[in-house]
Amino acid sequence: MLALSGREDHRQRVDALVQRWLAERQSLIVQMIELGGGSSPGATAPSLPERVQAFCEILMDYVSAGHFEVYDELLAEVEKQGSERLADSQALLQRLQPTTDAVIRFNDIYDDPNDADALANLAHELSLLGLALESRFEIEDRMIALLDEGEDQSAA
Repeated sequence: MLALSGREDHRQRVDALVQRWLAERQSLIVQMIELGGGSSPGATAPSLPERVQAFCEILMDYVSAGHFEVYDELLAEVEKQGSERLADSQALLQRLQPTTDAVIRFNDIYDDPNDADALANLAHELSLLGLALESRFEIEDRMIALLDEGEDQSAA
């Protein structure tokens, strides 16, 4: 079997990174739904403050992975394609900032998961966060699509 070229090998690593990251996104969504439902399945379900804290951790991990791993790799791949899509990708990155601000705001509110006032507003805050995440996911999906579109064109 022939060894993969450096470019093909890098692209496969980026694809694997993106797939792991999207799996984290699924886990984030599941936890958010469970948190919004007010209960978690299982006989020994953790308390609400524990679930809020766990959710904040996965939320921050997901956003951090995007900013410090995935986006850089996506931009590098788009740039390697020699495509005008690089400017589009960079513009999409700029559009992520308001959603990042919303995530940080949510995390700051629930920094103390035992704050009864904050917990009383959890449903409302989850709703606001959900809207921000929906926008974020659409932008991220568009970034991934730009990479795939460029790959399709270079293969043609």
